Amino acid sequence: MKILTFDIEEWFHILDNKSTKTENEWNRFPSRIEENVVRILDLLERKNQSATFFCLGWIAQKYPEVVRKVAEKGHEIGCHSHMHQLVYELTPGQFKEDLRRAIHSIEDAVGKKVTSYRAPGFSVTPSCPWFFEALAEQGIEVDSSIFPAPRAHGGYPGFGAARPVQVQTTRGIIKELPINIKTIFGKPIIFSGGGYFRIIPLPLLRSWIRDAHYVMTYFHPRDFDPDQPRIDDLSTIRKFKSYVGLNSSLAKLDAILDECRYIDLRTAVASVDWNKTKVIPVSPG
Repeated sequence: MKILTFDIEEWFHILDNKSTKTENEWNRFPSRIEENVVRILDLLERKNQSATFFCLGWIAQKYPEVVRKVAEKGHEIGCHSHMHQLVYELTPGQFKEDLRRAIHSIEDAVGKKVTSYRAPGFSVTPSCPWFFEALAEQGIEVDSSIFPAPRAHGGYPGFGAARPVQVQTTRGIIKELPINIKTIFGKPIIFSGGGYFRIIPLPLLRSWIRDAHYVMTYFHPRDFDPDQPRIDDLSTIRKFKSYVGLNSSLAKLDAILDECRYIDLRTAVASVDWNKTKVIPVSPG
């Protein structure tokens, strides 16, 4: 099962960085979202490929025509929060309000109910026991926020295997489709999106994707935009991760779409035998 997803945010929506943290900073930067989304849509149309687009409510509110264009092409629209903040830095109340605003803005833009979610930066950690309960309260049925390995924005290495599971809340089941991992020399390696995808050589990507039973990709419009402005105050390592491989990334995506057949999230959910998946109970905290 190879799942194709995109997180629809601006080139400056870089987490955990002072100059790109809030809307006050965002308003100082030029927008590149429309041309970057069109670049992705054009590729998908050439490949006759469907995908799931997790959209920021802020994008849907500010540029509703962009989100509508994605929906009109037949792609699934999910939620990627409203204000693109790290989940573990929010209180339960702040998270619920952000989620409510995001769903409302996206549904206003596309006229369809939103039932899937992905957290900014996969920033759900064990310190957020209320996360799944909050999703269920707002009618979210499917989530793809778990990063089952350590990472800069927390990660959730104790969550379990990187495969579809059910999370039991007091308000019902959330179907969780986490990010996949590959273990090399005992270390979990992520390769299916973002900077990891751009850094890893294409032959390795082809091999790892082909051999994996389950792949959850996660791309951003900025991953395919070599002309985006640079954020000056990023650390050296973050600059490398943010800008490496931009010139070749679209061709790399083109190549891996030829390697295997990908499906969107809703098709993946429909194809899983959920009666045979693990059920993980969570407490709202």
